[in-house]
Amino acid sequence: MGKYIIAGNWKMNKLPSETYDFVKEVAAKVSNASCEVVCCTPYVCLAPAVEAAKGTNVKIGAENLHFEDKGAFTGEVSADMLADLGVEYVIIGHSERRQYFAETDETVNLKTKKALSKGLVPIVCVGESLEQREAGVTMDLISMQVKKAFIGIDAADAAKVVIAYEPIWAIGTGKTATAEQAEEVCAGIRAVIAGLYGDDTAKAVTIQYGGSMNAGNAAELLAKPNIDGGLIGGASLKSEDFSVIVGAAK
Repeated sequence: MGKYIIAGNWKMNKLPSETYDFVKEVAAKVSNASCEVVCCTPYVCLAPAVEAAKGTNVKIGAENLHFEDKGAFTGEVSADMLADLGVEYVIIGHSERRQYFAETDETVNLKTKKALSKGLVPIVCVGESLEQREAGVTMDLISMQVKKAFIGIDAADAAKVVIAYEPIWAIGTGKTATAEQAEEVCAGIRAVIAGLYGDDTAKAVTIQYGGSMNAGNAAELLAKPNIDGGLIGGASLKSEDFSVIVGAAK
C-alpha cells in the first residue's frame, strides 16, 4: 500500500546534548533499512538531530507546529521555522496534544494544511479511548477524525499525508491492539480515504500503527496489509529496539 515509514516519537525525552550521538547511533543501525526512518524530537533537540542525520537515511521530524506563519503566539513554533532547520516531518494531533493541550479536529486540519503548504510531511494521529472502543464507536469516531483532518485538502496533497492510528488505551500502557484489531481499523481508515478521494489516493497514503509497537510485536503488526509502518514511542528511545522495528518493516 503506502510507503513504509517507521517514525520514532521521542515525546518529552532526551536532552539536546544527548541528541547528536543518539541519532548517529540510530543511523548506524538502520543504514540498510528498506523503509523510511524518522526521528521526531522535542523542539530543542531538532537542530542537533538534523545535523546528525546529514548524510544518513534518517529523516527528522517535529512533534507539533502552529498553524499560523508568525505572530503573537508565545511558546509556539511555525512550519517555516521547522523547514528552515531542515525538518521534514511533523506529528499533528497526537492524543497527548488533544488530551493535555486542547488540540481539536479543527486545529488538526489547520496544522495539516499548513504543513503541506510548507513542504512538510504531516503525520496525523487518530484514535479512540477504551470507553469508546467498548461502546462500539471506534470507526465512527475515527472516520470523523479523518474526514475533518482532510477538509479542504485536494487529492494530490492528501496522498502525501501519513495517518497514524493510535488507540489511546494502548499508548504507554503496555497494552497493544491485536494485529487483527489494528488491521481492521487501518483498513477502515483506508476505506474512508477511498471514499473521499478514490482508490489510488487511498493506496498511496501511508497508514501507521502507533499503540505500543515494540521489538517483540512489530513483525506481526507490520505483516498486515493495511499497516504501512509505525509511530513508535518508548521503543524509539532505545536504538537497538528501534532498529529491530525498522528491520521488520519490509
